[in-house]
Amino acid sequence: MSASLLLLTVSRFSASMAMMIYAGSLPFLLDEWRMSGAEAGAIQSVFNITYAVSLLVTSWLSDHLGAKRVFLASNACSVFAFLAFALAAHSHESALILYGLVGLSLGGSYTPALMLVAEQVPPHARGRAMGLILAGSSLGYCAAIALAAASIPKIGYQSTWLIVASVLAAGLAASIAALSREPNRIHRRDASVAPAPKFSDSLLSRQSILLTAGYTAHCWELLGMWAWAPAFLTIALTTQIGWPAVTLGVVVACVLHLSGAVSTLLSGSLSDRIGRRSVLVGMALAGAALSFVFGWGASWGPAVLLLLAALYGFATIADSGVLTAAMTESVAPRHLGSMLALRSILGFGAGAVAPLVFGLVLDLTNPGQGAPQNWGWAFAVLGVGGALATLFALLLPKADTIVLKHPGLRQSVDDPSR
Repeated sequence: MSASLLLLTVSRFSASMAMMIYAGSLPFLLDEWRMSGAEAGAIQSVFNITYAVSLLVTSWLSDHLGAKRVFLASNACSVFAFLAFALAAHSHESALILYGLVGLSLGGSYTPALMLVAEQVPPHARGRAMGLILAGSSLGYCAAIALAAASIPKIGYQSTWLIVASVLAAGLAASIAALSREPNRIHRRDASVAPAPKFSDSLLSRQSILLTAGYTAHCWELLGMWAWAPAFLTIALTTQIGWPAVTLGVVVACVLHLSGAVSTLLSGSLSDRIGRRSVLVGMALAGAALSFVFGWGASWGPAVLLLLAALYGFATIADSGVLTAAMTESVAPRHLGSMLALRSILGFGAGAVAPLVFGLVLDLTNPGQGAPQNWGWAFAVLGVGGALATLFALLLPKADTIVLKHPGLRQSVDDPSR
């Protein structure tokens, strides 16, 4: 567990706080900015779109300019973009633009970070390393929601966002420290030896197709669950527990995301020991089973429901880092950024559609006005993604750690100080 890896985890923690702080602030902004639900959702949708575009562009640039350079530049841009958002966003209209710019800057703090881990960590420890990075993300989500709930009523949303901006600046410092002695690596073709593999070799290989399909199905389930599970739990528990809404919201967020932080670390470490395929099959199957069960548990009592929520949060994100580790071992290094870019567009595209389909099913199964009472069928729609992810994992070769030997590649290493 190197100092560099821990500092990269700190960086992911800070970026994830910036990603989740708007969602945590939303209960207060609805009244202060006098937004409708559609207006509030539009701000998050714009962020999701710009973030997906950022993932695509920065992943591709990492292949051509080096992951270190793209990662550090993106982290620096995110500090300024979020500072502008914190200082100048005072309405729905201004937030649409400024939070969209935050999304454009934050994508470069994710996939390039995973590529840097792939460069620094050998395959036998890569699952744990990817899991640690994603655990930092989950902790950042929790911290953002807890900070918003605790501080906005006392000091306001703008001061709270300035705190997050300072955390982002600390994350940038951690990124610089983590990579100060690391070279900027660019994988280029070496014409003096055998021909380098084509992009189509990586794109059309059995492993990459199945891993990309599995990631897409995984995102359908995970992002759909993240969008709707808090609302389901809040509605179900409000009538059973006499906690204030703010306290209940923090508890729900922590149950879902802290369990995810533990999950990514444990599943990554386990995949290093018993293999990527076994963990992918087990976690995808568990997530699918919980999707088919979770929505029916509203009347099962607070303790059972919160336990199910913790297990659900654990299972649905557990395969995320393992899927990434497997991808780094299954494609040529010079094509990794492009493959991650393609994966991000497909995965986040599916993740953007899933909450909408969930809502449509919820409307169909709950005719009439008022809070929905029947959630089981809507969560079962997310379970389809988990079932497909299980199928794709089962179809992976049993020798699941596949390190390709690619002739015709050389590594261009820039000066570490650049």
